[in-house]
Amino acid sequence: MATKPEWQQGVPARRSGSIVSHALQALLALSSRETIKFLHQRGRLLSALVRPSLWLLIFAAGFRDVFGVSVIPPYSTYIEYQVYVVPGLLGIVLLFNGMQSSLAMVYDREMGLMRLLLTAPLPRSVLLTCKLLAGTFLSILQAYAFFAICALFRLDLPWWPGLLLVLPAMFLTGLMLGALGLLVSVYIKQIENFAGAMNFVIFPMFFLSPALYPLWKLQESGATVVYQLARFNPFTYGIDLIRYAMYGQMNWLACGVVAASLIVFLGLAIWGYDPQRGAVRHKRQGS
Repeated sequence: MATKPEWQQGVPARRSGSIVSHALQALLALSSRETIKFLHQRGRLLSALVRPSLWLLIFAAGFRDVFGVSVIPPYSTYIEYQVYVVPGLLGIVLLFNGMQSSLAMVYDREMGLMRLLLTAPLPRSVLLTCKLLAGTFLSILQAYAFFAICALFRLDLPWWPGLLLVLPAMFLTGLMLGALGLLVSVYIKQIENFAGAMNFVIFPMFFLSPALYPLWKLQESGATVVYQLARFNPFTYGIDLIRYAMYGQMNWLACGVVAASLIVFLGLAIWGYDPQRGAVRHKRQGS
């Protein structure tokens, strides 16, 4: 059997190694850009922390004597309402940052920066994945900053090893919500339309979830339609994944739904940003 010359045998390996090296460089560059931009936008961090803090300080404090949380998994005893809403408030930190990243994508597209990014010598799937990872990294930082606020309120949370165990769950959920943000940015033509995404994406996902109350309360109260909508909400399973992980338990159903939603959202976003097939091409033709 004829063998390839020695100089040809190393070409595929070198090419694949070059792609990986370039992908890592792109990830580092995008992460650095997102981090520097975030540090210069101090109001962004403040708003990201003020929103869940207000929910924790005002809403949870006002309703802790109204809502009772039964002993349901992953809890082994009765808990305070402030403790129950912490996973949901972590989820809203990840959700809003994912949508904020989509707003940045729309801004970059209007300013022409997105065109420069997509002309880099890497597949669009790699570039968008690097963008997603960079945004999720910022989401995780904001989530742990909110943990510091929870510590100031002296909430009875499973601090150790809960802070460590919840990291993979928050990372996967943050990726899923960031991929949703990428998908939303495909169809938002102008920054002014971002308010519509707030009303039709963020708030329905947040309120149709167990972030503020257990879903069984909806079913018990007869709100069957709302309960069924919440069951088909991927954000619901992201909250459950975080909630179970904080207490050292694994919710395989939630993990599967979040992972599948991540693949679907990211795949559609990559398809949408492909000028040969996706929505970006149709926008250019219509303009």
